[in-house]
Amino acid sequence: MSIASYIIMAFALFFAVTVHEAAHGWAAYKLGDPTAYRLGRVTLNPLAHIDPMGTIIFPLLLIVMRSPFLFGWAKPVPVNPLNLRNPRRDNLWISAAGPGSNLTVAAFALIGIVLLKALNPNVRLFLRAFIFGGGGLPRGFYLLEGLALILYFFAYINCFLAIFNMIPIPPLDGSGVLMGFLSEEAAEKYDRIRPYGFLIIIGLFFFGFLNLIFRPIYILIATIAVA
Repeated sequence: MSIASYIIMAFALFFAVTVHEAAHGWAAYKLGDPTAYRLGRVTLNPLAHIDPMGTIIFPLLLIVMRSPFLFGWAKPVPVNPLNLRNPRRDNLWISAAGPGSNLTVAAFALIGIVLLKALNPNVRLFLRAFIFGGGGLPRGFYLLEGLALILYFFAYINCFLAIFNMIPIPPLDGSGVLMGFLSEEAAEKYDRIRPYGFLIIIGLFFFGFLNLIFRPIYILIATIAVA
């Protein structure tokens, strides 16, 4: 993977986690909790959401390790359930807002790729060569092709972040969505696995379960990009 590719991926990752956390804060604000808004977290300024480990150190380690993909996270947006009108129902929507915003960004990115391919057939050839050629970039300046590559990474990383966060394991957003559908008693019992959530996620990764989820997503985005 080229340095230029890593720079684009890092930019896409920073944008994805920023949109994700800002969406949580915006949803909480609309549902009655101004905590994140008052702290300046309902913003697309990435400086307001940076987590030193998740936004800087961890992605840099992946780059040093020559990982084919970047991953990271931002500071969680604070939510005070006492300010919510209906805490259990509202927490469902607040939890879903982050992944939902990432899927929206991904959808617009894919639409942009389709439009660029319609404008210039070389965009398809460029993306095909990049995706199936090991991530190398040709020498020279290609405006539309470069824009398409940026949109490709935006689609891929935002989809990855959305689907990962929708896994129903605390503290991921999917657990908040799931508990919104459970009875109060069932939600309380389910939340007892929260102290073990990180270990469960590591286990899913180790045994290849996460790859089963993400592989079809990668194939779908690559197919749309080169079709």
